Amino acid sequence: MNFLGTIVRFIVSAIVLMVVGWLVPQFSVGGFWSALMLAVVIAVLGWIIEGIFGKRVTPFGRGIVGFLSSALVIWLAQFVIGNMAVTVVGALLAALVIGIIDLFIPVATPYEAMHQRKRD
Repeated sequence: MNFLGTIVRFIVSAIVLMVVGWLVPQFSVGGFWSALMLAVVIAVLGWIIEGIFGKRVTPFGRGIVGFLSSALVIWLAQFVIGNMAVTVVGALLAALVIGIIDLFIPVATPYEAMHQRKRD
């Protein structure tokens, strides 16, 4: 993985987060820069959760545990990022929409990009 590929993944993730902000009523991101910072925060929080709980509880893992940890990471990110507001229900809906978008447009998330880089 190269540096440019990581940057592109963060930009694509930011665009996906902006689309989610448009689709989910209780989830809002102020603009592109807020969405880009949100993508970075999600990657870092995902890395921290994996470090504490192991790979099976990663935010972008499959199953209900991955879904719930993804919603938790999205909800916690609002306390780090300005121009972002999300409720618990909004975080759950955002995690669901991000999962659905990922089914149709399988792009590695920034968290996965960081994880892949760690393995290389």
